[in-house]
Amino acid sequence: MAGPMAGVGTNTAAALPEGASYRAALTLLASLFFMWGFITVINGTLLPHLRSVFDLSYTQTTLIESVWFIAYFFASIPSAKLIERVGYQRAMVLGLALMAAGALIMVPAARLPSFEVTLFALFVIASGITLLQVAANPYVAVVGSPETASSRLNLVQAFNSAGATLAPLFGGYLILGRTSSGTAAAGAAALTPAERLADAQSVVLPYVIVAIVLTVLAVIIARFPLPAMGAATQRTARADRKAHSLWAHRNLVLGIPAIFIYLIAEIGVGNLFINFVSQPDIGNLTHQQASNYLFLMWGGMMVGRLVGAYAMQRMDPGQALAIASIGATIVMLIATFTTGHVAMWALISVGLFHSIMFPTIFTLGIRGLGPLTEEGAGLLIMAIAGGALVIVQGWLADRYGLQMSFLLTAACELYVLFYAVWGSKPSHQFSERVTSP
Repeated sequence: MAGPMAGVGTNTAAALPEGASYRAALTLLASLFFMWGFITVINGTLLPHLRSVFDLSYTQTTLIESVWFIAYFFASIPSAKLIERVGYQRAMVLGLALMAAGALIMVPAARLPSFEVTLFALFVIASGITLLQVAANPYVAVVGSPETASSRLNLVQAFNSAGATLAPLFGGYLILGRTSSGTAAAGAAALTPAERLADAQSVVLPYVIVAIVLTVLAVIIARFPLPAMGAATQRTARADRKAHSLWAHRNLVLGIPAIFIYLIAEIGVGNLFINFVSQPDIGNLTHQQASNYLFLMWGGMMVGRLVGAYAMQRMDPGQALAIASIGATIVMLIATFTTGHVAMWALISVGLFHSIMFPTIFTLGIRGLGPLTEEGAGLLIMAIAGGALVIVQGWLADRYGLQMSFLLTAACELYVLFYAVWGSKPSHQFSERVTSP
């Protein structure tokens, strides 16, 4: 079975000259984690803005995010084939260039303004992020000792959360802070056509800035002496894989839906956060003010990943994941069934519990896969497409109310708990090859 990670996986370190250091490469990869975290979370401020500009329902609003995550499904396998064809470094440069192109497409989308062109621009940006993700996550997971893989990926993912933490401040100031909808009081009257046109064009400056930064980063990576991938190692791994089946590994088989379901929870909270805390009976805030609290939620994820990177050097990753999922379930139930600042701070705190979930599920999912690590990692990356099902929460919010829709999030946390306690235990395991960074 040729998965989307063919040629970029388990034996990366072995393919490099003996004694080669990965530290410089990991530092550069950390900047990529930062940028895709930043750009992904800008959507958290963009969505309430677009909801006002285009007068969207919650279902239509979450459709925007669904298009974003559908890109992971469609772009993952082509991304892997591109990496195999042009190489790791050139693929990263192309991924950044694709993201920059998508950011620039937001300019005509805002000038028209056009909901359809906006969806296309976001799909292009997400496809570029997919190209980066398909290689970066497993690369970080396999460049050192398997015992500290979860710790290492949590540490690098903290840079992803740092970008996510700063994005609401950037979006709040340059998008929501410069619009009529973003500075209006909760329950204010609908925008006039002139105000909608002016608000739509407020996204031009921030996305031009993003495009410039991405282009500069692409130039830096193009010139950086990244370690080369070993073609001979790839051929050996491909031959080894033919004799084994991915589906014998329970930790992977149940880890794929764990990533898929977790993404529904994370993206649902992030995208509906501003609308939720802006409600009169919750925080009674403007959208701009609410974006500052979204900053705190993503900041909690950054802190949680730093703490998790340290803690998982000393405790079992499955136990840490179980504790996090129990905490997340509790605070989501509080956010659903209470009001005022209690509900608001409960939703903010879920970022702390969500922090370690993706990197820990990912490393538990590929644990013990040996020569199958490439395919397994690719399937886990494709499962990020689960974020597309946030549209289900949008439908629930329209039908039963925004607050009650967070019961879906609580149900997602319970599956993560099941995976941590039982599903992550390997049913079959290859001996691990330990490499050094």
